[in-house]
Amino acid sequence: MKIALVGIGKIALDQHVPALASSPDWELAATVSRHGRAPGIEAFPRIEDMLDARPDIGAVSLCLPPVPRFEAAQAVLRAGRHLMLEKPPGATLAEVHILRDLAQAQGVTLYATWHSRVAHAVAAAKAWLADRVIHEGRITWREDVRKWHPGQDWIFQAGGMGVFDPGINALSILTEILPMPVHLRAAELDFPENRQAPIAARLALSGNITADFDFRQQGPQTWDMEFWTDAGRLALRLGGNVLEIDGADAGGEASIMGEYPALYARMAELVRRGASEVDLSPMVLVADAFTLGSRNTVDAFEF
Repeated sequence: MKIALVGIGKIALDQHVPALASSPDWELAATVSRHGRAPGIEAFPRIEDMLDARPDIGAVSLCLPPVPRFEAAQAVLRAGRHLMLEKPPGATLAEVHILRDLAQAQGVTLYATWHSRVAHAVAAAKAWLADRVIHEGRITWREDVRKWHPGQDWIFQAGGMGVFDPGINALSILTEILPMPVHLRAAELDFPENRQAPIAARLALSGNITADFDFRQQGPQTWDMEFWTDAGRLALRLGGNVLEIDGADAGGEASIMGEYPALYARMAELVRRGASEVDLSPMVLVADAFTLGSRNTVDAFEF
């Protein structure tokens, strides 16, 4: 099946393009970007131009930042094409509700992806926790924004999500593996004095679960979560890719590769079934953090 990739930035080139190149389901037939290019692939500056020129392309994958994504997503769905959304699926929950309804009306697939949910050890962690009583949980998700989003000022603008851009990955795993629903009870957000989105956040969730997100980590990056249960301690390391039970290795793979090929395989399955998948539970927790969170002003941040 032919697919177009919209928004050719670092994530698209590092993850989406290689995943599509190795996919047995998809042919990357076009790209849309003001500046980025994928070698050897037909490129368009505007999504409207691509949709008009390539009626043979039946699906589109959107890798744009959250704020400008909605108009492009609407154009894709109105043109009757299947749509895959990079996380987060939109700048607001209302936008994604509109897209979900539009996809249903058009009879096309809408897939709101959460790439961390298909990390190597997530399914095993979910199975292990399924019949356990969780007494406490702790998430530590700290990374260097300069490494992963070099010079990308949009991430600290209103709607850019700041530290919740990676933090929502942790929340997507959390809402996938827990055997019970979770909701936010309190939050504390650190905003640089010159930015409109937080650089760090601390969350208190139901079930005695806490989360510590920080975009200022230097040296080794930390993407961990631990749960103390009636049957021992489970830990997920390396963004959900390595599983430990009571400190011992219990499976997974110490690699972050493989998530995006799994997403495109899932997208192909949904298209063939004529189905959609739009789970907004991680995004609800982020929206609630902005609603309930107390705000601290911290030192200015520059790339």
